[in-house]
Amino acid sequence: MTATNGGPTRGSEATGAGTDPVRGDTVSAVVGQWQAVHPGLDTGPMEIIGRINRCAALLQQAEDAPLRRAGLSRPEFDLLGALRRTGHELTPGELARETFSSGAAVTKRVKQLTERGLVERRGDTRDRRVAHLRLTEAGRDLVDGILPEQLTYETAVLSVLPDQGRHELAGLLAELLGRLEGRMGALRA
Repeated sequence: MTATNGGPTRGSEATGAGTDPVRGDTVSAVVGQWQAVHPGLDTGPMEIIGRINRCAALLQQAEDAPLRRAGLSRPEFDLLGALRRTGHELTPGELARETFSSGAAVTKRVKQLTERGLVERRGDTRDRRVAHLRLTEAGRDLVDGILPEQLTYETAVLSVLPDQGRHELAGLLAELLGRLEGRMGALRA
């Protein structure tokens, strides 16, 4: 990507974006606009975080066709999946941590999934304020039935990248996520 004067932008030099013809995306346009307003601005972080955010937004808009056909949202499926993959009952607080959701969001989803007969709650014998949640047989069957189809769908979505590119991207995102998970508390302070 180049600035309006024909030279590479400072952010592009940092990320190597100036030599990549594939980067004709919406973030490139935004970065170009910022470079016109603030020519010395390092847009490197925007070029990464902006693209991650834009990809996430587009993936959310796609609404995961297999999940939609099953009448599930991605957050509901994540909750069901957490109960299935852990293999044991979880409290709402544990589910919130497993799914990176707020307690209120988990409460709302659990209520909806319970009404659909996919999740059941059991009160704690020692503390009546605590609930233990588990999948019903119908919930387990739904997760086990839809997971292969969902993974096939996600593979098709990612097929725009070559195998090597997917592996590299997965590795880079894993490294970024691991470091952020370890540092975000310190950055917030």
